[in-house]
Amino acid sequence: MLDQVLAQAPVFLLAAVRCFSLLMTLPLFSMRNIHSAARVALAGFLAFNIIGQVDYSAYSNYLLPNQTFTAQFIMLLAGEALLGVITGFYISIIFSAFSTAGQFFAFQMGFSASEVYDALSQVENPLMGQYLNLIALLIFMQSRLFQKLFLGGLVASFKTLSAFSIVNDMAGGAVLPRFFMRGLTELFANALVISLPIIGTLMLITISTGILSKAAPQMNLLSEGFPVMLLTSFFVLTALMPSLIDAFSRCFDGGFARLEQLFLALGGKRI
Repeated sequence: MLDQVLAQAPVFLLAAVRCFSLLMTLPLFSMRNIHSAARVALAGFLAFNIIGQVDYSAYSNYLLPNQTFTAQFIMLLAGEALLGVITGFYISIIFSAFSTAGQFFAFQMGFSASEVYDALSQVENPLMGQYLNLIALLIFMQSRLFQKLFLGGLVASFKTLSAFSIVNDMAGGAVLPRFFMRGLTELFANALVISLPIIGTLMLITISTGILSKAAPQMNLLSEGFPVMLLTSFFVLTALMPSLIDAFSRCFDGGFARLEQLFLALGGKRI
């Protein structure tokens, strides 16, 4: 194993840099609790298994026979790292839709002030955002999407993309900016669709409470609004959980399909 790695050291290093940058930006693997040595070991293991399927013929002029590293090779390493960051960042955008959905209705529930540090998204996040994020992570692992990403998407990216793909995109059709702008738009759209049933239910309760308080002020219903909102929200979440799981799965499937289209577009085909 070590002899094979040493014989193809430049190619192995290029593959390992892309794998490592993906792990550094991917949800769960980017958590601070995971030691950097574990990421390096996993990136090396992935690169060793992928190296036989990697086609780096486009880099043949920069991979010298004596395997000495040049300034051009350093730039190729930076390009490979950028490709891994792009892939991991887009997966993070998909997960951000779920935490954003929790933020949408956390204010009406009364949980907007209960923000704590979310180790998964590495930001301050309301409790409901963390709750939906953890459910999405469980679905992501249970649906074997991690395996699909590493065994399918990562291998496909090595077959279709190189560091020159980013340069050609900047000089040509500029697919990447439009792709991420579309991804951010779909982030808010998916978050709104996921949170809309709870937002609508809480809005009806707020309107009903206001009308009853106006009609009978002595009932003092506004003081009971907070526990009613909490109980109703958790009841609606429990009742809608099967539908939410289906919505999460569709978000993941759609995100992976669009990521595949990006690989094809950067590889020379249009989205």
